[in-house]
Amino acid sequence: MQKYDKALQVLVIPYSALVSIIFGMMIISFPLGAYIVFNSDVGQEINFEYPLDDFHIFLGGISYEFPIPFELGDVFIILWCAYLVLFAMCTIGPKKNFIKSLFSLMSHSKADEKHNSMVTMITWFSILVIVSIAVELVQQQGGIDIQPPQFTNDLKQFFDVTLAPIIEELGFRVMLIGLPLFAIFARKGSFSFFLKSIWHPSRNLHVTNYKIALTLIIGVGIFFGFSHIISAEAWSIGKFAQAAVSGSIIGWVYFRYGLAPAILVHWATNFFIFSYALIISDISQISVESAFSNSFMQATEILLIITGFLSIIILVLNFMNTKKEERLQL
Repeated sequence: MQKYDKALQVLVIPYSALVSIIFGMMIISFPLGAYIVFNSDVGQEINFEYPLDDFHIFLGGISYEFPIPFELGDVFIILWCAYLVLFAMCTIGPKKNFIKSLFSLMSHSKADEKHNSMVTMITWFSILVIVSIAVELVQQQGGIDIQPPQFTNDLKQFFDVTLAPIIEELGFRVMLIGLPLFAIFARKGSFSFFLKSIWHPSRNLHVTNYKIALTLIIGVGIFFGFSHIISAEAWSIGKFAQAAVSGSIIGWVYFRYGLAPAILVHWATNFFIFSYALIISDISQISVESAFSNSFMQATEILLIITGFLSIIILVLNFMNTKKEERLQL
């Protein structure tokens, strides 16, 4: 067990430093996103007062249309505030705040993912980035490209990717994972217990068969991937595998760590990344596609890849340590 401890001692300091940098970048993305919507020239012919007459959402695998007139900026600021609240919740708990959790990690060389949801979120977000890149590279070797849907306006695209994490997590994770798990494993039927179970399934439900949970998570992940190529604003077929794997990862985060970090992992892939790409596009007066090739965005990708590799190694080492401790206690 000592060799695992020594390896962890070497890895936890750079890992903690990288997680702290990503955390800081995520905080900065909040004002950047607000600036893009309310002050920048992104979108050009439309702005935050742009009226949207129909409210389309893809919830639980079904497309709904609500004829509710609203302005883009009104809904955006509601979403922005919701993410800020979730971000604050994950930063301060559930057991330790973000800073204390990192100090504890560096002191004891043991990453207890349940201590702080923000550390958990950044860990799994970086892992998701690695897996997504790996899937894309493998598919490219087979001549399968991933082509995003065509957007006629960059501001409208930013609004859509900001809306997606909350809508899709409520639909795919809560409705298609949380509700079935509650129906299968709930021992009580009170409304408060139902809400707690939906908010954090593994903490509140007595899941006696993890195979059922994992099968459900993977099945919903596959459906999540399929939805990306059949929705109104569909990706190319190459997106299926990437979205299916990403959906399975987010599904695991939801089941194991709760709804807040699951939504924020999705938020990070959308709002966080796009806020930097769009601000570069606005300042440099280049297309959003070109902004993703900017040196800053490439450096951010490298940062996330390194963090992802360290996260995987630390999780594996912690798992092996736990197994050894269990064997020693027998």
